[in-house]
Amino acid sequence: MTRVGLLTSGGDCQALNATLRGVAKGLYNLYGDEVELFGFIDGYKGLMYEDYRKMSPVDFTGLLTRGGTILGSSRQPFKLMREPDPNGLDKVEAMKYTYRRMRLDCLVVLGGNGSQKTANLLSQEGLNVIGLPKTIDNDLWGTDNTFGFQSAVDIATDVIDCIHTTASSHNRIFIVEIMGHKTGWLTLNAGIAGGADIILIPEIPYNIDSIISKIKQRAAHGNGFTIIAVAEGAVSQEVAAMDKKERKKHLAKRKDPSVSYEIARLITEATGREVRVTVPGHMQRGGTPCPYDRVLSSRLGATAAQMIQRGEFGVMVAIKNRVVTSVPLEEVAGKLKLVDPASDVIGEARLLGISFGDD
Repeated sequence: MTRVGLLTSGGDCQALNATLRGVAKGLYNLYGDEVELFGFIDGYKGLMYEDYRKMSPVDFTGLLTRGGTILGSSRQPFKLMREPDPNGLDKVEAMKYTYRRMRLDCLVVLGGNGSQKTANLLSQEGLNVIGLPKTIDNDLWGTDNTFGFQSAVDIATDVIDCIHTTASSHNRIFIVEIMGHKTGWLTLNAGIAGGADIILIPEIPYNIDSIISKIKQRAAHGNGFTIIAVAEGAVSQEVAAMDKKERKKHLAKRKDPSVSYEIARLITEATGREVRVTVPGHMQRGGTPCPYDRVLSSRLGATAAQMIQRGEFGVMVAIKNRVVTSVPLEEVAGKLKLVDPASDVIGEARLLGISFGDD
């Protein structure tokens, strides 16, 4: 009998359930009745505190189009994994104990950067682990795409589309703040797809004067409205030049709710024009997975099942050049996939007249 543990860790997204379904269907078709699946509740927390439930094929029915995660999720910061919990529990040893007491043959982890770091830690501690790449930010190293990303792009794009009509009707400046603290993949793709005039991402620090210049240039050419897509982690050139300590102090003193409101205030002060800010927030994580994510998650899940059968552990399932493959967890852990400011997509966006605030 093959025994497999499943957990979903970190922030939620639209295709977690679809990926669980892909793993389960693959395993049931490969092993038949000779496989048992166990779902850990609320991510690594369930593994630490032995909170799990045995699952059956019926548990995975109807999940392809269902957002969120039936197992629940929680954020367990990697930097705190080696620190005891409030009751003195050694988290890593507790997870290893649960894995071995349950006689698991493999643990499948669906998660983003922090989750894959912990997956690699457990792999190095001797557990059989397979990672699956989940994040709406698409910033996991080693894979072209992560499940949840395209669904979030679709939602963020729809927000920009809706803003376009009201912005053009009233000749207003609108800022749409899109998720992405460290990387700008989501803002970049939604901004291009939604026809944003200005896109601000963490990888390209902005100059407020360049933003204002772009707005005035559009107005001079008869375009009274401007759409600005801003990643929540976007930074000005002045802030980007600060060291980590200085930046932390600066952000702590910020009076505006977020970078988008700060930019809006500065634009109004410089131009006298009204600026509206829209923050879709967690809407970007919610709802039904888009068709692309359903296909991707199904492929990744099925491949994970094959890897379990082959005994290929210590890896994250990935997609490269449309081919599903794997990369060692130790190569993935701790690496961010950033937007390259010199990449083709940035150059092509500039040719379309999109400003990145650094002109």
